[in-house]
Formats: sequence, C-alpha cells, structure tokens
Amino acid sequence: MSAHDHLFGAAAAMLEGRLDDPFALLGPHKGDGATLIRSFQPGAERVTLLSRAGKELAPMEEVAHGLFSAEIKSDEPYVLRVEWPGGAVQETEDPYAYGVLLSDFDLHLFSEGRHFEMASVFGAQPAEIDGVAGTIFSVWAPNARRVSVVGEFNSWDGRRHPMRLRHSAGMWELFVPRIGPGAVYKFEVAGADGAIVQKADPLARQTERPPGTASIVAPRPEFSWNDSEWMEERGKRHAPDAPISVYEVHAGSWMKPEGGGDVALGWRALADKLIPYVAEMGFTHVELLPIMEHPFGGSWGYQPLSQFAPSARFGTPEGFAIFVDKCHRAGIGVILDWVPAHFPTDAHGLAQFDGTHLYEHSDPREGFHQDWNTLIYNLGRNEVSGFLLASAMWWLETFHVDGLRVDAVASMLYRDYSRKAGEWVPNVHGGRENLESVGFLKHLNSIVGERCPGAMTIAEESTAWPGVSAPVSQGGLGFDYKWNMGWMHDTLQYFERDPMYRKWHHGELTFPMVYAYSEKYVLPISHDEVVHGKGSLLDKMPGDRWRKFANLRAYLAFMWMHPGKKLLFMGCELGMDTEWNHDQSIPWDLLEKHEHAAVQVLLRDLNALYVTEGALHQRDSDPAGFQWLVGDDAENSVFAFMRRGVDGSPIVAIFNLTPQAIGDYRLGLPLGGRWHEALNSDAEQFGGSNAGNGGSVRADGEPCHGQQHSAFLTLPPLGALILRHEGVHA
Repeated sequence: MSAHDHLFGAAAAMLEGRLDDPFALLGPHKGDGATLIRSFQPGAERVTLLSRAGKELAPMEEVAHGLFSAEIKSDEPYVLRVEWPGGAVQETEDPYAYGVLLSDFDLHLFSEGRHFEMASVFGAQPAEIDGVAGTIFSVWAPNARRVSVVGEFNSWDGRRHPMRLRHSAGMWELFVPRIGPGAVYKFEVAGADGAIVQKADPLARQTERPPGTASIVAPRPEFSWNDSEWMEERGKRHAPDAPISVYEVHAGSWMKPEGGGDVALGWRALADKLIPYVAEMGFTHVELLPIMEHPFGGSWGYQPLSQFAPSARFGTPEGFAIFVDKCHRAGIGVILDWVPAHFPTDAHGLAQFDGTHLYEHSDPREGFHQDWNTLIYNLGRNEVSGFLLASAMWWLETFHVDGLRVDAVASMLYRDYSRKAGEWVPNVHGGRENLESVGFLKHLNSIVGERCPGAMTIAEESTAWPGVSAPVSQGGLGFDYKWNMGWMHDTLQYFERDPMYRKWHHGELTFPMVYAYSEKYVLPISHDEVVHGKGSLLDKMPGDRWRKFANLRAYLAFMWMHPGKKLLFMGCELGMDTEWNHDQSIPWDLLEKHEHAAVQVLLRDLNALYVTEGALHQRDSDPAGFQWLVGDDAENSVFAFMRRGVDGSPIVAIFNLTPQAIGDYRLGLPLGGRWHEALNSDAEQFGGSNAGNGGSVRADGEPCHGQQHSAFLTLPPLGALILRHEGVHA
C-alpha cells in the first residue's frame, strides 16, 4: 500500500470514528531534520501552523478528506489555526502533541480497586502542561473500540478528539488544551457491540441540571473551610453514648421558593433557612436524601448516575461545601444517603458503558434489580468496587460530610433478595449470601474508619443479618449504626390500631426491647413511611381528630424515650394531614393552626430533653440503662420504663395508650421524694386536655413494681408522662 493510500485509509477511518490509535497518525512525528505534523479537522476550510507568539510557521495541506499535513524544520511548540466555513476561526494547541498523561502508579491502583482518590486524578481534571492550560480527560472503557471527548468545543463531533488507550488499565486519556472549568462534555464510546453512544462521565464532579445529561469540567475543589473545631470533636458526637437526633430532608421539597414551581431552593438558600430551623428544633444532624446527580427527580435521588457530583438542581459543588461548612458552624452534622446497590438504565449512564456489562453483572439474575428496574453493581470487579469506595471517600473527605447512610443494604446481602426460586444465582458455596457485597461493605467500613476519623456509617438493613454494627475485626459488617426497621414496623402497627383492641397486641410495643441491644440502632420514621398510599404519620393514627393528634404526640414521646438514636422525616413534626409529595413543599401553612404548631413545639421540647438528659442517650447500647417498670399491664394499655445515665440518674416514662384518663395509678419508682413532670404530652401547650399531676408527684415508701418507692399518678388520655427526680435536677 502506498503512503497516499495509507493516509487515505487512515483519514477514512477517522471520518468513520474507528481509528484505534489516533496518536500514530496525528500530532508531531519527528523525522530526519524535520517534524511532520498532521491534524484531523473535518469540514475546515484552512489550517495553519503558528508559533505560540503568533508567527506563521507553515500552511497545512489537506492530504485526505479532513486530514491536514505540514512539515516544519524546528521543534518549537506550535498552535493550530483552524478556519471554518462562515468565518469562524479557532486557535488551539494540538492535543496530539502531548505524551502519556496518567501515571502507571495511578493506573495500577485503579485496576486493583485501591485508588480512593480517583476523582482527583481521573475524569476531567483541569491542568497546565508545558505552560498550556487545559483539561486532562480520562475514562475507563477497556472493551471500547474507540472513545472520544465531545462537547461544545468540537460541535459534539466524536471524530475530532479521539483518545489514547492505556491498555494496562483499559483507561482512555487525552489532554484538550484551552478547555477549562465550566466546559460541557461527554465521552463518545464506540462500544464492543458496534454501537456508538455518548456517555456522561462516571467520575464527573459537576453536571448539567436535569433534564440535561452532560458533564461539566469542575474546578479543583479548593474550598475555604471554617469547621476545624467541629471536625476535631465530631467523633464524640457520633459515639454510642452521644445524643443523635436526625432530621431527614428531601432538599428539593423541604421548602419551595415563592412561585418556584418545580424549582428547588439552592444550597445557599437552604443554608439560610434550613440550618436555623434544624438548630431551633434541637436536632443534632440533618440527613439528606441522595443529592448525587440523578436523572429522574421522582426517584428522590435513589437512582443516581453521578456518584461524585452534587445535583445541579441545588447549585454548584462549592455551594454544597458552603452548606456543610455552615451546618458545622451551627453545631449540626450532615449525613448523606448513599446508594451503592444499584443504578438506573439510562443510555447516557453506566449501563453497558463500553458495549459490555462493565459496571453491572452480565447475568440478569445477578445484574438486574426487579423491584426498581435498575442494574446491580458488579462488586466482585476491583474497578467497580474501587469506584464506589472512592465515591464514599469523596463525600466524606472532600465535603467534610459526617456520615453515610447506606441504602438498601438488605438487597446487597442476599442473592435471592426479592427473587423466586430459579431467579438467582447461588454463591460459590451454594448459599444465598452475596459474598462480594459482604466483602465490599466490610472494606467500606474499614476504609472509613482508617481515613475519616469521627465519620459514621449507618445501614438501612431490614433483616436479621447478624453483626451489622459489630466491628469488622469481630466478624461484623462494621457499620456504626443500623436502622431498626423492626421497631418501626411493630410500633406503627400498634399505634395504628384502635385503642379498643390494643390490649390484645401489647407485645408489639414491648417486643423490640428483646433485641434492642443486638445492634447499635437508629429508630427511623423515614420518608418511606409517609409515601405511596401509606398516608402521613398523623393519618395513620386512629380516631377522631383530637385522638389522632393525641396518639401522634404519644408516639413521638415513646420514640424519643425509647433506647436508640432518632430519625424523623421532614413534615412529621408539623402533623401533616397528607402524605409527602416530592413535587410540593411541605405545608408550612399548617403552623397557623394551633394543633399542628403544638406538635412542632412538642418535638422541640422532646429534642431538648433528649439532648440534655444523659439518661436518654448515654446508655443506648447498654442493657443496664433500661428497665421495665410496667410492661405487662395490657388491660389498661399502660407502659412504664426507666432510663438511667452513666451516673445512675433516672428518667421515668409512663404511657397511657387508651383515650380515657386513668386516676390513682400507683407506679413504682426508684427514689422517694418529689418527681417533676419534665414533659406531659397532654399539656395544653402541646394541644392536649391538660390532664396530669399539677407538675409533680411525691413518692412514698410503699414498694411497687419491684421498686422501694411509689406514687399515685393521674395518667392523661393517650398521653405520655416523663418524670425527673428533683434530687437529680432542680
């Protein structure tokens, strides 16, 4: 084949987007005494080589369709001047004049799944090479025939910027000069299956606002943090003996701008409005439903495609960092819901990324999630598990996030999760446990413990898998806390019953204490309990309107007095009449009605009591911190228990879950003397009937309920009494 025929064939391959090694054809090629330079500019009218000072070095000849060539005698750096039809002129350095970009060390770590800082190395990284500013693009696509960077800078033409393949890791790379932060881009992938698809960058640190699907070159994160005191102390705030009261928030619907329609508050507005509210209500943490970029808003973030990019719905990555910083300065921790279990099938996302099942399993019995019509990460592949571990580190280290609540852990642990016989593949031992996921979760928690002092991980896990919150060194999964889904189910089931029938289901409130210390628990009343036809928390309660509110107040008091950290979804503190709708703001106008505003006041007071009284949080994981006083009075639907702090100071909680007040109820108490009502959920200020004991009772020396002292109490209807001994607190 002649040289001309070779060039013609290469140009044809470039035009068709199938040239596998663009650097072999394009860029500078040194010869005897001269440098041959080729550039592929399909559709250009004229291409000229200039010096960096702007001096013309040589015109380039179009030697084949779109392929321009010229020789120069010197080795000096050059610039391409490209003239397009209509008079547009573009000047840029040649992307194909640069050598290899990614280090073998970084590629090796990536291949082994140990590159926990990959978002700072791969994807789109602004850089300066030989004095030229631009962006280093890279993407993992080992089975692709060709990968190109496309964007507005090349009219989304995949023929213009094909990339170099680093075969050792399956990573493609290219330095594109004069492209910097703010540039919109994708990767055009000619897959192993022959299809050509434009994909968003899996490692994008910034994205277009949906419905846009492109990635954006983000500046390097150089935020100015002012939270050093918080970061140094946060480990104490997350310990098992600390008060943790979490306000769960869907950022897009907590509050809408005036006349905003589907527009959400941005990070700065949320900082101005949400943070003071959370602080005033006495919550210690805010937990955000997934903020990682997701194409479908109706997934509430639980179908993310950009595991490193805060959603553009709320602003820039810098805006999110400012939000976290302000939370910390207000004494509020930030927890993110994080989804390593599955991802959506959108064409611009991870599905069949290089024409093969790269991120997902190839067998649908392992790789397709029937419940959510999503794909399941192949965690047995180093690069995939490393990708997700790097995502976790990105949020915890780069954005100072205090914790990750890991979504759908149960679906990860079991290969037969939500599958019938024949629809799942056993593990290598023939069992149903997903050994790859178990290994991943243990690795995740170990790495978080090593790299992120004071950060915590929380599992949404609904089965009896043992040791979810036990240390990895003891055979556990290593989470700090586990959502207590059993407590949520049993207690809601009890409170939803008409009080007439509760005496036959007394054990639904007492049974959770049987396993209360098997894990370190968070008691969750989350978004899942108030959507999809489940009704609001208030709506679940039986009876007329007064009884609904009384039941709700009693339930919240029971939750806050019970062992376990607390989580409450936004709007529940308002006594919402309707279930949550992600397209609408929670109904703040309810606060104009006393019965709703009173629930908010109760929640604020419960948080204040919970945080200040060591008995209510210090021994959440210690059976010695809890004692039933009355656990068997099913006939009256009365429950009473005592909580003790590390200094032995007691708090006594009594609940009458019938709609009739009960007078002269003798209750055993550990100390004689006066006991004050620290809280009465039936108080008028909370919307109740004000039945009670005038603020205090005196215990005499009559033994009762296994205690040496006792007192007669009036138990308010559908009410909770919280008693504090005056000898401990004035």
